[in-house]
Amino acid sequence: MKTICVFNQKGGVGKTTTNINLSAYLALEGYKVLVIDIDPQGNTTSGLGLDKKKLKKSIYDVLASDASIKDVIIKSEIIDNFYIIPSTISLAGAEVELINIEKRELILKNKLQEVKDDFDFVFIDCPPSLGYLTINALSCANSVLIPIQCEFYALEGVSQLVNTIQLVKKSLNKNLEVEGVVLCMYDSRANLSNEVVNEVKKYFNEKVYNTTIPRNIRLAESPSFGLPIMLYDDKCKGAEAYQKLSKEFLGRIKNK
Repeated sequence: MKTICVFNQKGGVGKTTTNINLSAYLALEGYKVLVIDIDPQGNTTSGLGLDKKKLKKSIYDVLASDASIKDVIIKSEIIDNFYIIPSTISLAGAEVELINIEKRELILKNKLQEVKDDFDFVFIDCPPSLGYLTINALSCANSVLIPIQCEFYALEGVSQLVNTIQLVKKSLNKNLEVEGVVLCMYDSRANLSNEVVNEVKKYFNEKVYNTTIPRNIRLAESPSFGLPIMLYDDKCKGAEAYQKLSKEFLGRIKNK
């Protein structure tokens, strides 16, 4: 089981969109995939069609109580091989509740041991901040997938992001690596987008995926319908890009 954090300390960079669509295409390829929404905003949860008001249990119960991780996994009704651990707004209080718990940074890592033989990939959608929720995710992950938007402030905070990963690697998870960098919201007509691509490639070198994710209205619309892009409009440029990214992602893993 390979566990991957989708993380960037900046918001609005395409993190949830990448989490939903990359993992969905991997499931379509036949891999058994678990998506964990550890963001209190719960955008991955709603973006996959789950009604947060009707959920009886969520990732909150895993982190803040004795709930088994198996008790909160929901099998997708729309994609084969696809499973979700949802999030609700109650998770916002977990940061405070975890303060007095011993080894609070390792709760998720320990709970994931229950399903270590059940999935090929686990993707964790992290909040755009560095608190106990994100540290839990980074502590149990093999690697970090970093979405970066092709806009003016793209590289602002990137060095801080890398420092964060290095700190967690040094103190909590010595095996943590950068899986790759996904360039999102790319506009080939804009000089700025191309400049950002060049700067990011200088910083991360071969870690940057060749596939870029374009600005695409269908991609922006699909979460409001609770669908991954493949089920909303599989012929649009956004769908083609994420399908291509999934193949590049798998190719890199097989070549390691």
